Amino acid sequence: MQSVSTSRLPSPGGFSGVRVTVMGLGSFGGGLAAATYLAGLNANVTITDRKDAEQLAASLQQLQGVNIQHCFLCDHPHEAFDNAEVLVVNPAVKPHDPLVAGCRERGAMITSELELFLAANPARVIAVTGSNGKSTTTALIAHLLQPWANQTGNRVWMGGNIGVSLLSQLSLISEHDIVVLEISSFQLEYLKGAGFAPEVAVITNFTSNHLDWHGTMDHYRKAKQVLLGAQTLSQAAVLPESGEVPDDWRVRSRRFHFGIDDLGENGTYLHDGTLILRDSHGEDAIRLHQPANLPGKHNARNIAAAVCACWLMKADTSTFQQQLQSFQMLPHRLQLVAEGKGLRFVNDSVATTPESTIAALETLRQPIVLIAGGADKGSDLSDMAHAAAKYAHAIVLIGATSCTLKSQLDDIHGGDGGQICVVAEDFQNAFLKAVALAPEGAIVLLSPGCASFGWFRDYRDRGEQFQKLALDWIQV
Repeated sequence: MQSVSTSRLPSPGGFSGVRVTVMGLGSFGGGLAAATYLAGLNANVTITDRKDAEQLAASLQQLQGVNIQHCFLCDHPHEAFDNAEVLVVNPAVKPHDPLVAGCRERGAMITSELELFLAANPARVIAVTGSNGKSTTTALIAHLLQPWANQTGNRVWMGGNIGVSLLSQLSLISEHDIVVLEISSFQLEYLKGAGFAPEVAVITNFTSNHLDWHGTMDHYRKAKQVLLGAQTLSQAAVLPESGEVPDDWRVRSRRFHFGIDDLGENGTYLHDGTLILRDSHGEDAIRLHQPANLPGKHNARNIAAAVCACWLMKADTSTFQQQLQSFQMLPHRLQLVAEGKGLRFVNDSVATTPESTIAALETLRQPIVLIAGGADKGSDLSDMAHAAAKYAHAIVLIGATSCTLKSQLDDIHGGDGGQICVVAEDFQNAFLKAVALAPEGAIVLLSPGCASFGWFRDYRDRGEQFQKLALDWIQV
């Protein structure tokens, strides 16, 4: 059964000869996958991207042999959009971008790589979104479902915002498989009106984020609610415990909750080695210990959310403990990347929200020298500043938010000096300041709590630079 209406898009056979512009080739596969897929359907494909050929070398290499009509780099020229019948937009492009708005006014269909996939996908979908924890929860769900796949002979596919486009795999996906998708608020914004209704929708949490893109919390909330809006009672929504998402969120499907505090609601709750599973038919309790490779309360919540989704898909709960033990944390998430000269270096570059940095500070037990800050997404950083003041031995601030954080930390300490807090000129300077401030046995923690753009290509680049600096410093 397909998980999304295809009424907005032509059938795959209906793209032949259609003029399509892919706005944003990018470096992470979405634009590349969309262009390749549509060219394979005999669409007349034009690509635009503001980056140059050197920056896009890897993507351009993979386009060799693909029938692309035009490829404009270093710009988004109007001629690439004036006659487009379909515009495939990179999710980073704001929906009110003048070029997008112009295409919409001319009657062009505005879509995305993810909608192209969903319109042709035959499998059931588990979709995960949230302000924090969605990548780990998505990866956990896919991992916990592997015994089901082994037992049934079906397959589990993972993709979406986690960095993998599944468009190129469509011919291999069957109606008996399960697709697990991480979906960002940007992607959900471009799914409005598509009738997307996942079999299980998971919302990990909802806090202020991406206000630089959405403008208001109301706009951000409405984007997240796209995940729930077209569901029916035959499907399920997995939400945090009461109070963690707004009470006025409309849920059309069966509602389940997850967390570490059992408030008596239907859902799954993990506390002190016991997992409670409850629905309208009854309640069960099984032993399930949080493994050392998934530390902290935030990961206990991620486990509870993932388990709930898998349980609702009829996975065997007796396999969960063994699967948790073999789970490997994703890169850039509380990842120990180097150890030497009396220090440990932990890369938490994926922490692009204050809540993620707070969770990292609360999880680690050794003295911490924190490297934090970055681009300004409009988030309230005050709670992160208080957590840094409470848990960190010293703090090194980077990027556009450094002045705001420095001012907040100075206010917390009342101007008496207190905790050492310095602002770095660049990332190498930040690293050197951090190791100079770190006592023996400390952790140098990169957990920025802010977006990466400005100094870095993305959070991956930020984390990789941190790891290289750490390894080089240890070897000197």
